[in-house]
Amino acid sequence: MHPAMTGALVGLGIGVVLFIFDYSVLRGRAAERAKKAHKSVVTFDQTDKLRISALLRFVIFLPPGFALLFWMLK
Repeated sequence: MHPAMTGALVGLGIGVVLFIFDYSVLRGRAAERAKKAHKSVVTFDQTDKLRISALLRFVIFLPPGFALLFWMLK
């Protein structure tokens, strides 16, 4: 397999795992805040939304970055 393809797949895998982990942590914190406020609906605040969007942008650029890195190293 071409090194760039390998790098892109590795970057995609790392990005997806990172996004799922961070989203679950943020969801848990939002659930704790909703429980403390005695609300039944869990919602993200503005800081959480900005963090998710920043992480999503990072995950989008991670596979091309890893592809370039793997291509340059081989």
